[in-house]
Amino acid sequence: MYALLIAEDPDDVATFSMVLQRAGLAVSTTKALDSAVQNWPERPADIVLVSLPEPPPQEQVRRIRAETLAPLILASGPVDEVLHAELLKLGADLIVSSPFSVKVLIAQVGVLLRRSGSVPAFSLPSLTAAGLTLDPTTRTIDVPNKPAQRLTQLEFRLLYTLMMNRDQVIPTETIVERVWGYTGQGDRDLVRGLVSRLRVKVEPEPRHPQFIVTISGIGYSFKTNHE
Repeated sequence: MYALLIAEDPDDVATFSMVLQRAGLAVSTTKALDSAVQNWPERPADIVLVSLPEPPPQEQVRRIRAETLAPLILASGPVDEVLHAELLKLGADLIVSSPFSVKVLIAQVGVLLRRSGSVPAFSLPSLTAAGLTLDPTTRTIDVPNKPAQRLTQLEFRLLYTLMMNRDQVIPTETIVERVWGYTGQGDRDLVRGLVSRLRVKVEPEPRHPQFIVTISGIGYSFKTNHE
């Protein structure tokens, strides 16, 4: 298992690398949030720790959560309870402010890893609709006339939600809750980006989707009737 550490300050890199290593993780480091997000599909991490002065912490959380459900630790300066609560609602799992206990943080990393490994995807049944077959055990989708496509965790959760509710309209807010696991007003840009990436893997013509259809002003639907 390995951790992705996104930090600029050399002291932060040294401290948090030591924490993650003592928690039993190999550590990969980068200074740039942009490159971390762009390179995520090539090597997804088991946990992410971000310690950056910019962009604002809300944006940091949104950008990481657009790519992964992996446990996310956000290290920052002092935050008031309003911002702390907002960051948790956006998808951060742990907010760390100085001073903090290294020993406690190592234990918290272990707890997050245990929880993230407890999702029983293997117990979900395969789904078949409109000629597509979604296999939870391998997180792949078999599409007619295309090689089997491997899905990211977020792509799988979105497609599974849509196929389980085929031919029904799923509001954007409901998709955010079921895919990312938090409630509140849906982030339409977040969902729109994930839908676009999924269409590339599923649709014969992603620009003219047959299966994952946008319902303007409401949400999305998985269509089985294309007449």
